[in-house]
Amino acid sequence: MPTIPPERARLSENAPHQHRQAAESFGSDAERYDRARPRYPDAMVDRIVARSPGPDVLDVGCGTGIAARQFQAAGCKVLGVEPDARMADRARQLGVEADVATFEAWDPAGREFDAVIAGQAWHWVDPVAGAARAAQVLRPGGRLAAFWNVFELPPDVAEAFAAVYQRVMPDSPFNLQATTKQAMDGYQVLFSKAADGIREVGGFSDPEQWRFDWEWSYSRDAWLDQMPTHGALAQLSSDDLAEVLEGVGAAIDAMGGSFRMRYTTVVVAAARTGAA
Repeated sequence: MPTIPPERARLSENAPHQHRQAAESFGSDAERYDRARPRYPDAMVDRIVARSPGPDVLDVGCGTGIAARQFQAAGCKVLGVEPDARMADRARQLGVEADVATFEAWDPAGREFDAVIAGQAWHWVDPVAGAARAAQVLRPGGRLAAFWNVFELPPDVAEAFAAVYQRVMPDSPFNLQATTKQAMDGYQVLFSKAADGIREVGGFSDPEQWRFDWEWSYSRDAWLDQMPTHGALAQLSSDDLAEVLEGVGAAIDAMGGSFRMRYTTVVVAAARTGAA
């Protein structure tokens, strides 16, 4: 059974999984999170399902069950694991069974799965301990698939939003005027950590990256609805958040009230090898 290599068990202090308070802020408005956050391309769901040996799926960091419900619609039986009880409660209300725990501490109680997925969540998991736990619960040939949505604001939209952020949040770490390549380079750090964790643990095929490009149209109200679900904004004071939303709303109004967003969904995937 793959295990955590002791010499690699201690990870960087800057690793996102060591700052879970940001992830656990999302549950403060679980209904908004579920309503406003983008879904994932059907082609991605279909590929993961097709590459898995059966229909039993474990959704790590399932949140409100956004990805889980897409996999259910594709014919899968899904169990979620979610550290925030508020998010797990919302997932259950929407038809997804969910255990409340961090993935590293979760007790599988002998349960096995054909796929372990994580949508917009694997960076909150210790990449080595997480891969070891996934190997523990996956059947031979089962698929570990962690995926993220990377968005690209149109240049004129990015410029308008950046001006608002700079005024209200001058210390924000987000560069809204970054190019697609720069945005993808930033996410590539997450992809590499996920793949490295899988390789360290062993018991998997060499990780692959799959890419899916798609677009989505946002109205003014739809974009403002999802903004507070992002970590940096979720931790703003109510006054600062209101100022950001007012400024961004005015910018969208000036563009005609809507814009199209380009998304790239990237999957880091590997198959469980060897005996269970």
